[in-house]
Amino acid sequence: MDSTSVEGPPEDGPHGNAATYQRNGHVATITYNRPEAANTVNGAMRRDLNAAWERFMADEDAWVAIVTGAGDRTFCGGADLRDSDGSTGEFAGTFWEVPTINSFESGLEVFKPTIAAVNGACIGYGLTAAVACDFVIASERATFSWPEVTIGIPTIVGAIRLPRKVAWADAMELLLTGEAVGADQAREMGLAWKVVPHDELMSNALALADRLCRAAPLAARATKEVAVRTRDMGWTDAVRFGETMRRVAGATMDAAEGRTAWKDKRPPEWKGR
Repeated sequence: MDSTSVEGPPEDGPHGNAATYQRNGHVATITYNRPEAANTVNGAMRRDLNAAWERFMADEDAWVAIVTGAGDRTFCGGADLRDSDGSTGEFAGTFWEVPTINSFESGLEVFKPTIAAVNGACIGYGLTAAVACDFVIASERATFSWPEVTIGIPTIVGAIRLPRKVAWADAMELLLTGEAVGADQAREMGLAWKVVPHDELMSNALALADRLCRAAPLAARATKEVAVRTRDMGWTDAVRFGETMRRVAGATMDAAEGRTAWKDKRPPEWKGR
């Protein structure tokens, strides 16, 4: 991994620090950055989060993303109920008339690998984002919950996603009781991939990101896109789509580099082209 470091607010303006974007080499870290408010999502953070994910998608030198929370107690505390204006984000039209995908949580298509480094309480929006990630690495202190039903609000995107990842009863326990589960229980049900000592959380996330960066980035993205899109396809359509993606990825400079490096018996030098 190279040592290039790029950091700063995800976009210009007075609300540029509620979530931050930093890239070190090919690994971008997106951080919920309101520790004084339990990293809850208000309008400013929503704008910053959306800008950070869009920046990650557009940054050709960013191959893997880690999302985590600032501070030592909370990954993300969900919506800021004291300042909720704008936390849902903006839609093309009114929310009630034209709800759509408008954030990473709601289904923004990110085919680069993603890692959630859950450093504490992971609530509401935070859990929805974690479930959207390819890998969830949890601190031993982490807890996970969707408490919306306990205040009269249904959980929507979480209810769509979670039953596709864990057993039905485990999903319903989280979704219908609103109660929190600890890191070990999250690991047992398949919600968390790994549970690690709190002080080793980011080192574990970075080690995984480093491993993921050894793959050709375009081949990795194509593989993830095939895995995502073919879940709802019939077998024949899935294979046809996959083989089309193989041809697209096979025509890249990285594919040629991979073949040359194999013949030369040396490590490949990926360019993401």
